[in-house]
Amino acid sequence: MSTDHSKELFERSGRVIPGGVNSPVRAFRAVGGTPRFAARGEGASIYDVDGNRYVDYVCSWGPLIAGHAHPDVVRAVQLAAARGSSFGAPTEAEAELAELVVEMVPSIELVRFVSSGTEATMSALRVARGYTGRSKVIKFAGCYHGHADAFLVNAGSGALTFGTPDSPGVTAGTASDTLTARYNDLGSVGRLFAENPDQVACVIVEPYAGNMGLVLPAAGFLEGLRELTRQHGALLIFDEVITGFRAARGGAQERENVFPDLTTLGKVIGGGLPVGAFGGRAEIMECLSPVGPVYQAGTLSGNPLAMAAGIATLRLLRDGDAYRRLEALGAQLEQGLRKAFARRGVQAQHVRRGSMFCVFFTGQPVSDLEGAKRSDTARYASYFHAMLERGVWLAPAQFETGFVSLAHTEAAIDATIAAAEQALATLEVRA
Repeated sequence: MSTDHSKELFERSGRVIPGGVNSPVRAFRAVGGTPRFAARGEGASIYDVDGNRYVDYVCSWGPLIAGHAHPDVVRAVQLAAARGSSFGAPTEAEAELAELVVEMVPSIELVRFVSSGTEATMSALRVARGYTGRSKVIKFAGCYHGHADAFLVNAGSGALTFGTPDSPGVTAGTASDTLTARYNDLGSVGRLFAENPDQVACVIVEPYAGNMGLVLPAAGFLEGLRELTRQHGALLIFDEVITGFRAARGGAQERENVFPDLTTLGKVIGGGLPVGAFGGRAEIMECLSPVGPVYQAGTLSGNPLAMAAGIATLRLLRDGDAYRRLEALGAQLEQGLRKAFARRGVQAQHVRRGSMFCVFFTGQPVSDLEGAKRSDTARYASYFHAMLERGVWLAPAQFETGFVSLAHTEAAIDATIAAAEQALATLEVRA
């Protein structure tokens, strides 16, 4: 498998882009080696600049639930581009996508579009503070909510991978307003409320933590957060940038039957184009300018191309058959990998919810950040490269989540399971 062109491009990029990449985890620092430069995608496959083909389980870190270059999405974007790429004025497409979001997500009555998941979480936090008149926010160690200053305290995803959970450039004052609890530990949340009476504006959580690997909520955890926030007059924010329209038609909140005050969205909602959104109860969202006093704006918010891609993608997902297929494909992959690991005698924790999955190289169940960090990252790196050599594109870091798309086939998943068994055999030899 040649990687010569990728190596050349990485060296070239490194001369003009910090680290040669525009998002840290792409640099392969967590697993070593040279990152593959993508050339094109088709269905469930991605092709690099050297002509190598891979079955893709990164799916652009989640957005491509319909696969690469789905004809409906491509057509919608082409038509929108032909009409104009940006107007700085409202468009019908914004209203149409907003109607779809309100229809599909149980807790959202009003929604506003932005240009990224980071912008969505940052804006939701401002609305929560404006609505409650309070300054502090409770988040969870290992949960990643984008790179806004308030969230880079005990963060997950790239911040966790690169060992910088408290990023330089974040002021002490900002950090002091961010309180960190332990995921799946309601007691830690209760203590923070008790220590900061009438000061906490909101609790923000990934209902399925997807940025320290995939860590699922324990029974009663989300329900407990809902009750605690109500008791203390704080808002509950679900960061569904990953899980929105991915975990279920109405996101993780529909699947778990727990409904927050505010929800942040991204990834799937834009069908692969840059987009984000935040929404919730009308009385909270009406705090936003121009109706209310909380200011938020964006030149490219509601961009016509992103709206078109989002509409086309959500239309594909309105039918319940889409989620039944995703569930079946995810189960096939999980069961096959479990058997392959068992046959090779490799200890691991297999975690899945719907079309999201993760394999932790540890013998102990993972319920929080500390459990995730006990994983054997060196062994994951070996597994990652062994799979890459066999044409399977996984996340280049232990602390990320994998995704199955509607474009994956049963045959592609069977081939992935066979590749995993071969890859695990190489780990045995190296061990």
